[in-house]
Amino acid sequence: MKFLFLGDIVGFPGCDKLKKNLPEIIIKKKIDFVVVNGENSFDSGVGITENIMSELLSSGVDVITTGNHIWDQKETYDFIKNEKRLLRPLNLTGDLPGKGFNIFNSKRGFKVGVLNLMGNVFMKKCENVFDVSKNFLDNKKLKADYDFLLVDFHGEITSEKMAIGHFFDGKATLVVGTHTHVPTNDCRILVKGTAYQTDAGMCGDYNSVIGMNKEISLNRFLRKTTDKNFPSNGNASLCGVIVDADDNSGLAKKAESFIFSGEHK
Repeated sequence: MKFLFLGDIVGFPGCDKLKKNLPEIIIKKKIDFVVVNGENSFDSGVGITENIMSELLSSGVDVITTGNHIWDQKETYDFIKNEKRLLRPLNLTGDLPGKGFNIFNSKRGFKVGVLNLMGNVFMKKCENVFDVSKNFLDNKKLKADYDFLLVDFHGEITSEKMAIGHFFDGKATLVVGTHTHVPTNDCRILVKGTAYQTDAGMCGDYNSVIGMNKEISLNRFLRKTTDKNFPSNGNASLCGVIVDADDNSGLAKKAESFIFSGEHK
């Protein structure tokens, strides 16, 4: 099985780039299953709507993960109840709609588990991610409950992401970080066979500040404005990870960073 995970989609530029290019990428790279983080895909750069979700799924995306902006568009509370392909972090606090984990049938007939987690450091309050992860692994097993397991860890700091990677090593196909919107140069396979990258990067315009308009971002840092920011609308890049996984073990055979640059169509 060959998996493509794409990092946070930021606004219209990221959505548009994905919709125009993902079908061709799937064919060219022989991808079997696609997961994207869509929590920044709305035009304002925060949240996701039902219409955007449908467009992403129609473009070849199999599952959409999210993070701390999952509820920024109020309609999400309603449509997430009936759409199992849209996940929210499993360890969010409170009685909330939606799921943080689900098992999906791939086109090749394999069962693919997708787990959405959120970090605790410098993030919105949620349950301890290591306690939740331990409980998850106590009850779910690779090659017993699912053939493959992909983990999106939506977090702020590298140490927490790395620790989660090692915690799941040998028990997941891929652990990849999202949220910081900058692709890290550390894609590798950990010692027990789990593919790992600290952050997948974003799908958006990199002539920006993490996908947002750079002039407004700079002026906000310089305390010259309190204007609301919005996504940079230049030519976007798609960033993420491709993992070639062993059908028998469910672990990674090969892992590589994926960047489809803004110089392309």
